[in-house]
Amino acid sequence: MYTPSYFEMNDRQEINEVIEAYGFATLTSLHEGSLTATQLPLLLSEDKTELIGHFAKGNKQWTDIEDQQVLVVFQGPHCYISPSWYETQNTVPTWNYVTVQVAGKVKLLKEDDSRLWQSMVALTEKYEEPTSAYNLLDVDPSYISSLSKGVVGFTISIDKVEGKAKLSQNHPKERVERVVERLRNMNKSDEKAIARWMEKKMKVKK
Repeated sequence: MYTPSYFEMNDRQEINEVIEAYGFATLTSLHEGSLTATQLPLLLSEDKTELIGHFAKGNKQWTDIEDQQVLVVFQGPHCYISPSWYETQNTVPTWNYVTVQVAGKVKLLKEDDSRLWQSMVALTEKYEEPTSAYNLLDVDPSYISSLSKGVVGFTISIDKVEGKAKLSQNHPKERVERVVERLRNMNKSDEKAIARWMEKKMKVKK
């Protein structure tokens, strides 16, 4: 990933926070000689060394992915930055964003591997509202068993991880403050999230 030094994310805890907050990722591999990508939710293992997820068995990307080195992209918040927010018109638009890329080797899980079921429970618990009455553990085991035959679980070793936070660090502080103020006042979740990231990275005063 092309990352100028001032956009680098070097704090592994911060990178892990992005992975956990934006876990619906894009997994790219070679399938039958062509690049193939699937969007799917992934979980970070407790020791932070692996990602775990599952394919629908009908998605043939899994059939030749064992032991492949794959690329996973976690896309954080992103938004357009207008030059009209600057103190000068003598500049161009840009895009601010936060993203993490993970490269690693895939291992398929056997059907009876407990990690597959545990990951499904963990995914449900992560994304259900705290007040939700739904509990995957309450579903009829025979129904779960039949559904489980339709998925293929896998892990991805985290062999290389890169984080990038492009947040106007290459602009003067006064300009960054202007951008943060505009984003903060927009009623859009990504824009507000980018404003928070900019404040965090640039220590812009509210």
